[in-house]
Amino acid sequence: MPVSVIEASIDSGAVAAPRRGAARIGDFLALTKPRVMSLVMFTAMVGFAVAPGRRDALTGCIALLCIAAGAGGAGALNMWYEADLDAAMTRTAGRPLPRGRVSRSEALAFGLALAGGGAAILGLVNAAAAALLASTVFFYVVIYTMWLKRRTPQNIVIGGAAGALPPVIGWLAATGSIGLEPLLLFLIILLWTPPHFWALSLNRAGEYARAGIPMLPVVAGKDATKRQILFYSVLLVGASLLPCAFGCAGALYGAVACIADAVLLILAMRLHASKDDRDAAAARRLFGFSILYLFLLFSGLLADAALPR
Repeated sequence: MPVSVIEASIDSGAVAAPRRGAARIGDFLALTKPRVMSLVMFTAMVGFAVAPGRRDALTGCIALLCIAAGAGGAGALNMWYEADLDAAMTRTAGRPLPRGRVSRSEALAFGLALAGGGAAILGLVNAAAAALLASTVFFYVVIYTMWLKRRTPQNIVIGGAAGALPPVIGWLAATGSIGLEPLLLFLIILLWTPPHFWALSLNRAGEYARAGIPMLPVVAGKDATKRQILFYSVLLVGASLLPCAFGCAGALYGAVACIADAVLLILAMRLHASKDDRDAAAARRLFGFSILYLFLLFSGLLADAALPR
């Protein structure tokens, strides 16, 4: 089906078939991008847990739920705005809006309510954290989704700032201030984002091209993208060791980071050296490990912080 026809169908807001009960709930849950939300919650939880001083469990639970609501609302607003792009790509064509299971007006209302409610409730607990959460949602939806994504191949580099802020919000909710440590966590996720997403986009370059999204493999080609992945992977390895260098983390985190860094660099170098017939497999391996990599680093921080000092 031509993209223009798909866009017209989506813009009409028509829902293909009525859905009720668990299926309907599942459709709205899918709008929140649950896998992305779980990663956001995890990094925010680590930011809250490793912050110094006495932490209130109730405050932490409220903050994490509000951050999850903000992330989920941002995901829904992203799908609302990008319904035409999602319909044009195989990877996203099964989402609720392209399939007509949720209308655009429903997605918009749901996203605004979820993001606005999360920021408002967090504001009752910590106004500064709520302001940063609201700013993060705005940056992701307006700056990244509406402006950067369709205009520049650096969309992921700049837009990655939104995904890097949750641990800062968690820290801020715990302490009321921002120090060096959460900024280092922000830097790690910021530098992690380009190799993670570019490894995915290498195998989806044709889809991005058809959808008119100027991802780096589309604009600069595979070889340039592989060089950039290796470059950012090297920067990421350096950033991952900064918590140890500045005394924010101990030997346990350092050991975990070194092992994870070694695997990441090996995979990035193999992708850089791969030939056309092996690009897809090498990119998939790097993309898959990049998710585990971030989990390992933040789990290492959490475990390290739990050790007696």
